[in-house]
Amino acid sequence: MPTVAPFDIEGHVLAAHFINDVPFFATATGEIRRLDNGEQVTEAHNGLLTCIRDPFSNSLLTGGEDGKVCRIQPDGSVTVVAEVPRKWISVVAGGPQGAVAFSYGKSSIVKLADGTEKEFAEERTVEGLAFAAKGLRIAAARYNGVSLHWVTTTAPPVDLDWKGAHTGVTFSPDGRFLVTTMQENALHGWKLDGKAGEARHMRMTGYPAKVKSLSWSAKGKWLASSGAPAAIVWPFAGKDGPMGKAPLELGTRANILATCVSFHPVDDVLAIGFIDGMILAVRVADGKEALLRRPGKGAITALSWSNSGKLLAFGSEAGDCGIVDIAS
Repeated sequence: MPTVAPFDIEGHVLAAHFINDVPFFATATGEIRRLDNGEQVTEAHNGLLTCIRDPFSNSLLTGGEDGKVCRIQPDGSVTVVAEVPRKWISVVAGGPQGAVAFSYGKSSIVKLADGTEKEFAEERTVEGLAFAAKGLRIAAARYNGVSLHWVTTTAPPVDLDWKGAHTGVTFSPDGRFLVTTMQENALHGWKLDGKAGEARHMRMTGYPAKVKSLSWSAKGKWLASSGAPAAIVWPFAGKDGPMGKAPLELGTRANILATCVSFHPVDDVLAIGFIDGMILAVRVADGKEALLRRPGKGAITALSWSNSGKLLAFGSEAGDCGIVDIAS
């Protein structure tokens, strides 16, 4: 039976992540708290807007109301990667070879490990950024679509157009697909490896609420999403991804919205956090459910597995946090 070690923080928890099996919790005030031989607190920002785990390094990346982009190391130390006075940095992304991307207004900036900066101007405000897994290519989500830029060449951007406001973006792990969250209750996707003239659009609609959380399975066969009274899990194993296929609905609860999803780092098991604070683990193969946490205070806003997959960190909008030990 899983055990839960509760941990209370004052205020909204924006993110929970692990570095080397040490859990880090990021709050809206700008504090980064980690449980490492007791509670350790780092003041990273004067107002935090985003905190992500850098997929290419052993660190976190943050952006704040103070115009700073920071890298948080395993020992909690903070390095300021970039600073744009009087701008809010609400979008950051980590890339290969130490690259970091961030945006403000209609600009996307990529800062390379050697300090070189490259700026890409968009016609509309940038709402989401993601690096492709291979090569320094970046996707910028904006109104009416996504722009794809090669960072180290002068090649013109590739525009992927679809009407509406695109608020977030993610590449599939194999780089064959690109998916955005939208201001309307929908996802939209593009097949990137198709031949010219092939149907490349993937419409993923039918959500009763906005999708605010996405998670790819370890091998990229599935994309899980929040925004319904279940986790909506789209199949991406075939050459055309989810085109013409219905999604799975995992952890269905009557009228209780799923607010956060996180796939296990090895197995096709999905952790699902709900608006009432409950957390379920569900196996994709047969839909078997395990209760990881009973309902608590506030909607689940953060879920993250340790590298080993034995620990799950969670946080809520009410400051309710904790670690679930799956192995116990």
